[in-house]
Amino acid sequence: MVRIAVIPGDGIGPDVTAEAKKVLQTIADCLGKKVESVDFDFGAERYLKDGTSLPAGALEHFRSEFDAIFLGALGDPRVPDMKHATDILYGIRFGLDLYANIRPVKLLDRRLTPLKNTIESDVDFVILRENTEDFYTGIGGSIKKGSADEIAVQESVSTRKGVERIIETAFSFAAKNRLQKVTMTDKGNILRFDGDLWQRTFWSAAKRYPQIQSEHLYIDALAMMILKNPGRFKVIVAGNMFGDILCDMGAELQGGLGIAPSGNINPEGICMFEPVHGSAPKYAGLNVANPMGAILSVQMMLEHLGWKEAGSCIETAVKECIREGECTRDLGGKLGTREVGNAICSRLKANMS
Repeated sequence: MVRIAVIPGDGIGPDVTAEAKKVLQTIADCLGKKVESVDFDFGAERYLKDGTSLPAGALEHFRSEFDAIFLGALGDPRVPDMKHATDILYGIRFGLDLYANIRPVKLLDRRLTPLKNTIESDVDFVILRENTEDFYTGIGGSIKKGSADEIAVQESVSTRKGVERIIETAFSFAAKNRLQKVTMTDKGNILRFDGDLWQRTFWSAAKRYPQIQSEHLYIDALAMMILKNPGRFKVIVAGNMFGDILCDMGAELQGGLGIAPSGNINPEGICMFEPVHGSAPKYAGLNVANPMGAILSVQMMLEHLGWKEAGSCIETAVKECIREGECTRDLGGKLGTREVGNAICSRLKANMS
């Protein structure tokens, strides 16, 4: 029995999560496995009702009772400062020490990429983003706010421990998946102290993996190269801020945010999986959101839990739906959210019968 804690969240989160759960149950039925998903009402509705974002004891509950966490999306204009979203998302990432954000960037159909003369094999790499440090620690402040003399300070933090473990994870990921190259990116020519730590740590780790090609590129050079020649990359490892930006670039290369999955990983504990897109509140409940990013996040989750066959079957079904136009408008189709989920489930059943 696999138990999944599900946080549908806000906006289109419940819409795409419903289809992800549908696919999860379908694949379990096809494989004769048992899965249980339990919904948690963490999100804007509850926060506005009683002030609860991430309840006390929630993390321990996740650790002790569940095998993974699935998150739909967070964000609601009724909470202008997005405190509930920050409390929930960062509370889980930091509280469970999910230090590696893993983002596969894989083109499933060449028609989806904005790059001309690009085929599927040209866009197939993974970004490993450090997930708990950098500017996201929230250290900083402002003085004289609203005046002509206002000063805002935001501090970036990189620890030896944090840098070492994300770089080690990148090399071990490459070795495990037989990927021949790891590229590290920073802006060490300007951010000298941070860059010095990252570069020393990277080249030290590279010595332990002589079978893997290692390279360093400054973030501006990498951003240009990833558009010019994405096929040169296999594994990219970056800090939190640069990794965040690169993940959205990668999503566009593969067909947009609606098709981009991700995993928040700590190999020693429970992990969380979520589509990359936001909550898009204006589309909530309209049956127009693309659920494929959520469904491919289920693929990542099941592969992480050891269901390798399930993962490959889900990806195949998604590819087939895209090829046949059984997709939402952002990918050139005419189906709604629920209809896409149904189409993927139908293909899973047919392929696995």
